Amino acid sequence: MKALVVRLDSFGDVLLAGPAVRAVAHHAEHVTLMCGPRGEAAARLLPGVDEVLVWASPWEGFDPPGVAEADVEGLVRRLRAGRHDTALVLTSFHQSPLPTALLLRLAGVRRIGADSKDHPGTLLDVRHRRLPGRHEVEAALDTAAAMGFTPRPGDDRRPRVLPTPDTAALTGNGPYVVVHPGASAAARAWHPRRCAEAVDLLADAGHRVVVTGGPAETALTREVAGGVAVDLGGRTDARALAGVLRFADAVVCGNTGPAHLAAAVGTPVVSLFSPVVPAGRWQPYGVPVVLLGDQGAPCAGSRARHCPVPGHPCLDEVTPHDVLRAVHKLVGRTQEGRAA
Repeated sequence: MKALVVRLDSFGDVLLAGPAVRAVAHHAEHVTLMCGPRGEAAARLLPGVDEVLVWASPWEGFDPPGVAEADVEGLVRRLRAGRHDTALVLTSFHQSPLPTALLLRLAGVRRIGADSKDHPGTLLDVRHRRLPGRHEVEAALDTAAAMGFTPRPGDDRRPRVLPTPDTAALTGNGPYVVVHPGASAAARAWHPRRCAEAVDLLADAGHRVVVTGGPAETALTREVAGGVAVDLGGRTDARALAGVLRFADAVVCGNTGPAHLAAAVGTPVVSLFSPVVPAGRWQPYGVPVVLLGDQGAPCAGSRARHCPVPGHPCLDEVTPHDVLRAVHKLVGRTQEGRAA
């Protein structure tokens, strides 16, 4: 059986789909993961994926292409050439899988399943209904199971990635804590000044600190690292970042892709979590987490990209001392686990 799994969102969303992808791979001879450009790097890290198909959808992302630019007809031809027997379409709770399902029908995919609150007509063969309060990992696994794709016995059902490289040449030797100050949306980011103060405080407490960020975040990481932390801004691709996070004692970051990457390599997370989306659905999964941020703030559930409340109180009322205490709580667990 040739199976297709679709997750068209961002880096972190694709990582959270990983356990469901492994469940499909347990039953299929070949698995293609169809994702958007923002999720491609994550897709190439997932166990169980034989092929990655990248397509920029007109209905996903912050700056989606127009229908003509997206070349919908070209995508249908590519899908038809893949001769997939079945497809699992994964979406977030606020998204519809039906546009994707329509294209899969046009491409001749015989059996299609998804979670859908909208009436699917003839577009879905398996229509799953998400249970209330489920984390995105659990919701994806539930939808896969509704199609008969149950996990391999013994699978821990947690996000995982392929083996990571040794990154000591980047981080230096010895224990360290990672601070990742960036986020894809301003509403989800802690203020850079707060991040820099936390780095200073962690260093004063005896922690070696590594600051990470993408190529577009080098000015931010330089500011946050100051003269006391290792600045890896723009120096890691997704696989190298996974290695850096894997060997950290703890990771401090917002609700962003690296938080889920840290969870996928088994590293505890201090999650500076803005409640614009629910933490119960989106916090790092399967590892120890200390959640910081006012989850009852007025912005809760707004899905805002820019904070709608003056002063960004949900995160900016978190202090560097709050972060230090959270790191100490998690580092104690990490050291106990490594000793065991």
